[in-house]
Amino acid sequence: MLTRGGWHIWRGWRIIRTQFPGMTQNQRNATVQAWARQLLDIWGIALQTEGAPPPPQCGPLLLVANHISWLDILVLHAAGYCRFVAKADVKHWPVIGTMATRAGTLYIERESRRDAMRVVHHVAESLTQGDVVAVFPEGTTSDGSAVLPFHANFIQAAIATDAPALPLAIRYIDAATGAPSRAPAYVGDDTLAASIWRMLTAQKLRAIVHYGAPEKAAGRDRRAWAAHLRQKVQALL
Repeated sequence: MLTRGGWHIWRGWRIIRTQFPGMTQNQRNATVQAWARQLLDIWGIALQTEGAPPPPQCGPLLLVANHISWLDILVLHAAGYCRFVAKADVKHWPVIGTMATRAGTLYIERESRRDAMRVVHHVAESLTQGDVVAVFPEGTTSDGSAVLPFHANFIQAAIATDAPALPLAIRYIDAATGAPSRAPAYVGDDTLAASIWRMLTAQKLRAIVHYGAPEKAAGRDRRAWAAHLRQKVQALL
């Protein structure tokens, strides 16, 4: 499983480096989604979607999700391609960083308010171009049992562009028992290597992505809308 996964990641890196330049954006999106689905299969992680996933090329749309693990990005890519806002550390991860960058990830220095505003501007640009952009407004990961308070910065990008936001909840369960699984959690002092190993050595996992309904700001400011979207995500969770 570890060897096959490593080979598949290397293969994805090669595709991005050699084939992406000659592809249309739609072809790139479909390639990323197919690659992500295949990696979940290799790692023995079943994907289940609930609700109505947004159709391809449905942007502009801001996906608003809870955040448990680095695995969330792979799971959401497998469910349907989108651009992500991720912490700047991801950019420097071996192989994965290159792949994330080429797949359109936007990076943020979490501790910098100025950098947050820069990224909000880029998210607004992406929405204006008709992209689907996924954000994790909690600003950090949790164990998945509840949804942390939402930061409202990224919600401003949807308000500025009059784009809808779609709340969604991610959770991981033991596929055999249906009990919540903390194996994929990436919190506290976890290292990426330790998190990957715990996930790979866990019993069969199922990743569930539960989509809500898209909505617009309808006159709410970013803080009021962020609080409302958090309630929606919590209800889906």
